[in-house]
Order: sequence, then C-alpha cells, then structure tokens
Amino acid sequence: MTRNKETKLEYLLTNSHKAEMIAYMESHPEDFNEAIKLAIADKQPYSWRASWLLWSCLDKNDKRLRNYVKKIIDILPKRKDNQQRELLMILQRMEVKDKYEGQLFDECTKIWEQTGKNPSLRYNALKTMLSITKKHPDLTREIRNMTDTYYTETLSDSVKRSIAKLMKTQQ
Repeated sequence: MTRNKETKLEYLLTNSHKAEMIAYMESHPEDFNEAIKLAIADKQPYSWRASWLLWSCLDKNDKRLRNYVKKIIDILPKRKDNQQRELLMILQRMEVKDKYEGQLFDECTKIWEQTGKNPSLRYNALKTMLSITKKHPDLTREIRNMTDTYYTETLSDSVKRSIAKLMKTQQ
C-alpha cells in the first residue's frame, strides 16, 4: 500500500504549533481552499485540525467560506466530536441563511441531547442554538427545557457556569 505524500499544509497541521499554522495561513492565502476542503473532509487527523485552524483564521462571515456553510451543516452529523466542535465554531462566525437554520438547530439539538458526548462539543451546540434564537425567540422556551439537570448533570461545574451565563443573555 502506498501512502499519498502529505501536502505542506497537512504536514504543518500535524507538526506545528497553532501560532505557526496561523502565520502560515496568513502568508499563504492560496492554501485557504485546501484548508476548507480538509476541514469538511473526513481525512483524519488533518480534517479536525484544519477545522480548528480555520476558525482561528476566519473573518466574521468570511466570504471565502460562505459557499460552504450548507455543506458544513450537512456533514456535521457524519463527523466525530472534535471535528464537530470545530465546525460549529466555524458556523458561529458565519451568517447562516434562514433556510438552513432549522437544519442546523436540529443537528445541534441532537448533539446537545447526547449527554455522553464531549462537554465542549455540547456547549458549542447549545451556543449555536442560542444564536439562532436571536432571530427566532420562540425557540428559547425549547432550549430552557433542554438545560434542566438531566442534560447538565454530566457537565463540569465550569461548563455549567458557562451555560448559566449563556442562558442569562437569553432573558
């Protein structure tokens, strides 16, 4: 079996510190599309690391990523926790079209309701859901019901405090 040669970006993703990766992306904007493609792919360990790097390099509603928002939402349930978390953090920086908000809210609800999932992933799913409620306040009651003890008892005290702060902003 022959292994494909790593690209320069792939090598950096697995062998560099974040500051080096960000500096590389700033000095090599031509590799941004490769980072996007890796972020939405299922090519580990590169994909979750590319997602992790991307949200650190994005402008708010970055025009280079706008055409990928729907694709990111579509692949979200097909990725593992670490990559899901990073993809949600990307989506939090993007404007999601109204027609995709329901799907994103549903995917985040599914993640949140899985109490055994990574707490950071669940927190970001809740954070994404709450951002959607800014445009659809009628969903706030639904989220309040999903933050009772059943859904939060497995979380650390610090995550619980963060959730409490998020919920206060919804009042």
